[in-house]
Amino acid sequence: MTAATLNTLLSDGVSGRTVLVRSDLNVPLSEGASGRSVTDDGRIRASLPVLEKLAAAGARVVVTAHLGRPKGTPDPQYSLAPVAARMAELTQVTIRRAEDLVGPSARTAASELSDGEILLLENVRFDPRETSKDEAERSQLAAELAELVGPKGAYVNDAFGAVHRRHASVYDIASRLPAYQGDLVADELQVLKRLTESPQRPYTVVLGGSKVSDKLAVIENLIPKADALLIGGGMVFTFAKAMGYGIGKSLVEEDKLETVTGFIRTAEQQGCRLVLPTDIVMASHFAADAEYEVLGIDQLESGAYGDQALGLDIGPQTGEAFAAEISGSNTVFWNGPMGVFEMEAFASGTASVAQALADSPGFTVVGGGDSAAAVRTLGFDERAFGHISTGGGASLEYLEGKSLPGLEALNA
Repeated sequence: MTAATLNTLLSDGVSGRTVLVRSDLNVPLSEGASGRSVTDDGRIRASLPVLEKLAAAGARVVVTAHLGRPKGTPDPQYSLAPVAARMAELTQVTIRRAEDLVGPSARTAASELSDGEILLLENVRFDPRETSKDEAERSQLAAELAELVGPKGAYVNDAFGAVHRRHASVYDIASRLPAYQGDLVADELQVLKRLTESPQRPYTVVLGGSKVSDKLAVIENLIPKADALLIGGGMVFTFAKAMGYGIGKSLVEEDKLETVTGFIRTAEQQGCRLVLPTDIVMASHFAADAEYEVLGIDQLESGAYGDQALGLDIGPQTGEAFAAEISGSNTVFWNGPMGVFEMEAFASGTASVAQALADSPGFTVVGGGDSAAAVRTLGFDERAFGHISTGGGASLEYLEGKSLPGLEALNA
């Protein structure tokens, strides 16, 4: 069964009705002189079009979302108050905020909401039932959320970054209200289907990030589908050690060495070019002002810091090689930074990959999470990329071939 779309809901009419929208507003915050504020509003800007579309059609829009990983209880550092403030700056629609999720503040605010206004509920993960393994507990929270919108209400899931979670506001709520797929979710799925079902070749996948264990399944699933697989980030060192290289104090997952060796062998057998770095930026220690040097992949312990050296970025030679692979591809998927891009000294590798994607004439996809944050942090124009995903984990699980609970619920 195919999920009902937002356009279907709008054509049925939403004026005067209350619509509960699950959005992905999980954005980074920082503490400043005037309090906590949003440092990267990419997910907020991606979520606003659906909210504005509903408001323009006369709906009373109630938004539920999570922020961070609070332990099932209210915690000021994870409050959505700064998110509400940023939303108000980005839209002309009236933004109201409840001080709780399904308590007195939320119930009053929802009942007083006018047509064309948006109400943001407090962090849904402040309630332990949201992430509970107990179906009855999640169902109870879903019922209370449904009560906020009333008998004529509807539910729209527009939080692609959360569709891989079997949570109350993502999964269970869809059986409590007429459920619809938001435009953001629909757009993400269209892109991912293009990557998995009909990529224009050559198809190159660039994977980075700190741990190879986070991407085991996606590597296994993509080796038969991609023409080239480029490996960067901290995960490089598990590959390097599996190939017999010394890696100093660099991050390594000893229990994955055998698995990685199998990947190297499988890639060769299936005609997928596995491209590993030829040089690495090795630092004296993990710090923004650490001393560093560039060494060949087979000489990482031969420099000034010996076996105490720490790899924090791919080297310039590798950056050029990766850029050449990307420029010669018609489809590119990138997930995971090439180094510690938050530190200027170790951002060059990530910047070189981002620049190559931005310059590529092919279809380029930035796979959410840290990669999307890096694109914005490093000052790239988002319009230079074919698509920037809002859901790193969800994107990877889809590419792994997993079924995503949030989508299951919409298709039920």
